[in-house]
Amino acid sequence: MKIYADNAATTKMSRTAIDAMLRCMEEEYGNPSSLYTIGQNAREILEKARNEIAAVIHADPREILFTSGGSEADNQAIRSAAELGKKKGRTHIISTAFEHHAVLHTLKRLEQEGFTVTLLDVHEDGLVRPEELEAAIRDDTCLVTVMYANNEIGTIQPIREIGAICRRRGVLFHTDAVQAVGHVPIDVAADQIDLLSASAHKFHGPKGIGFLYAKKGIRLTNLIEGGAQERGKRAGTENVPAIAGMAAALKEAAAHMEENAAHVRPLRDRLIEGLKAIPHSALNGDASRRLPGNVNFCFEGIEGESLLLLLDDRGISASSGSACTSGSLDPSHVLLAIGRVHDVAHGSLRLSLGEDITAEEVDYIVQNVSEVVAYLRSFSPVWRDLVSGKTPFIL
Repeated sequence: MKIYADNAATTKMSRTAIDAMLRCMEEEYGNPSSLYTIGQNAREILEKARNEIAAVIHADPREILFTSGGSEADNQAIRSAAELGKKKGRTHIISTAFEHHAVLHTLKRLEQEGFTVTLLDVHEDGLVRPEELEAAIRDDTCLVTVMYANNEIGTIQPIREIGAICRRRGVLFHTDAVQAVGHVPIDVAADQIDLLSASAHKFHGPKGIGFLYAKKGIRLTNLIEGGAQERGKRAGTENVPAIAGMAAALKEAAAHMEENAAHVRPLRDRLIEGLKAIPHSALNGDASRRLPGNVNFCFEGIEGESLLLLLDDRGISASSGSACTSGSLDPSHVLLAIGRVHDVAHGSLRLSLGEDITAEEVDYIVQNVSEVVAYLRSFSPVWRDLVSGKTPFIL
């Protein structure tokens, strides 16, 4: 049996997205900035995609800017808000300790440029407390950036409450919604979001394309200079096939969001219950306030990398955390942020289920994870010390 359970890293492209891209590559191949008919046909596809994407998140089409993906969108959103704040003498930014590195590394660079950054605690359940966020806002705070749903443990943040606090306090609010768009309902107006980042390959679209939502009136700082594309805010000829594929994938995901969640959520819970039966294991993050397909566990006494390789031998594709940091030997900063100690964080497993997952496949995952964990523990000196009482159990 072959099971792909790493949809948080990337999703398989949908047939709808592929067909939309093929049409552009084979028929509507013009440059959308050209004035002749072939170019204007491409322009029509571009603007149709912009309208469709805006409709899904309840935005105005003019508030959608196409980017190369979530990382670029995060960078442009944060740098734009920082520049706007700096002009007003406001150089304090609030975020969380378990953001994606596209956010954390951008904040680190801004600190080197004189900004002050406060990283909020996300507690053991992986959730920000709105009252703690409000208490952290200062007179010189220019931006709050909190991810919509965590890319490793899947916890969904109280975005609407955070948006209301920021709007009331006159602070811009950005959310990295890469894991959330296409999987949970998003309304940027109701949530009072000023800036939002998304990436197509997380909802069955192509890689290398994403979008930034920026509320009307927010002046964006350019990361790429050149031509006048994207209203002069993102130079370079637009990737029309990828944009068309992204819009088609998002429209399809939004149309089936409710039924997909209704199918995946109980299977996610079935998987959680099965893995909880493994001795000295623990679910990471709140059990219910999480993405429909996300399951993240720690198993004491093993190394996550060995677990992944042995599961791969059994046909299960999974991960231990973000694909962006898979080459690192350090434990997940997300798991450390929720209080997992280094030794436990090293033994983590992230399973992110797709809409086509079945109960049979979930049971296969549970059986094989249980067997592999037991096998790895059978010759682990760390596990031997735990069982003998030489070292106390943590989980």
